[in-house]
Amino acid sequence: MEQFAVVVGAGSFRSDDGGAIGFPHRWTPEGVTVEADFTGAHLLHLAAAGCVLNDVYREANVLGIRIDGVRVSAEGGFDTQTWTSSGITYQVEVNSPASGDELATLLDRVDDVAEIPRAIRAGATVRRG
Repeated sequence: MEQFAVVVGAGSFRSDDGGAIGFPHRWTPEGVTVEADFTGAHLLHLAAAGCVLNDVYREANVLGIRIDGVRVSAEGGFDTQTWTSSGITYQVEVNSPASGDELATLLDRVDDVAEIPRAIRAGATVRRG
């Protein structure tokens, strides 16, 4: 299976790669950077990674945890003959003065509430209107 990887970063983890694209972001004044090719597989993974990054900031705010930077990498395989997905795996890096236990609690909470990963896990219906 061919792998399709993306990376989103904000704060201290913004990418300085010349190919990264910047976007405004409600949780950070300098916005986010996105490293991804423009294919359907990459965009699916980008949706999951971007949602997780946003929710790290949102849930940290609720918990009173200062976040200096977040990087989320997401990837998964697709059989390029059938375009069947092998699923999505994501990794989160957080730059914060919070304790390891506080960050573990934050990331567990984000994994539970992140909307796009939840929709993908549930098998959302997609149809042409």
